[in-house]
Amino acid sequence: MNRYWMALAAAAVIAIAAPISSSFAARAPAQPPPTEFHSVASAPGPSAIVPPADYKIGPQDTLVVDVFQVPDLSKTVQVETSGTILLPLIGQVAATGRTPKELSDEIAAQLGKDYVKDPLVTVTVKESSSQKVTIDGAVVQPGIYPIAGNTTLMQAVALAKGPDPSLANTRQVAIFRNAGAQRTAAVFDLSAIRSGKAADPPVYANDVIVVETSGGRRFLRDLGNVVPFFALFRPY
Repeated sequence: MNRYWMALAAAAVIAIAAPISSSFAARAPAQPPPTEFHSVASAPGPSAIVPPADYKIGPQDTLVVDVFQVPDLSKTVQVETSGTILLPLIGQVAATGRTPKELSDEIAAQLGKDYVKDPLVTVTVKESSSQKVTIDGAVVQPGIYPIAGNTTLMQAVALAKGPDPSLANTRQVAIFRNAGAQRTAAVFDLSAIRSGKAADPPVYANDVIVVETSGGRRFLRDLGNVVPFFALFRPY
């Protein structure tokens, strides 16, 4: 008899506990769904600069001199303040004021006289330290700044401590550039570049960069009539 009442009591406990357990299970916080990663358009990176064909080498520029299949004559050199570079076998060579192609031809000619038969020489500019850009308008610190290597518009504006937070209209940033005898200009949206919606354009030596002001005095008031399209260089 005792066993009968003990079994009956156990069954009653199980019957009562089951709905309570179900209630707690229902009230337990739902597990968050697994994290989902969505593909988004990648922001374009800085554009690589290839120096123009008429680029003139200057002091402190870093050059890579490559003599095809002659590794002992290939090296990376920095142009001295005197405007020369020092190379194996041929010694001092004038570099300042020459294009990379002109310097390549000069080195090849000197090596070909006594040392290497029909040398194939290539000179490339690794870093351009002698070149400068002017940054004006609504930036924290306007001025003339040296640029080295591959420099983009965002990087150039950063040299001037960035746009003035109280004055700058970052949707209108102009680059003025001399193309031979022709002066050209283009307007860029720095905000779009920052957000990855537009490419970060390269800047070159002697460019003039102007960040527009948000009101009052306006540097680029009439530029829109001359350069109606963004990111395209037009005569100015």
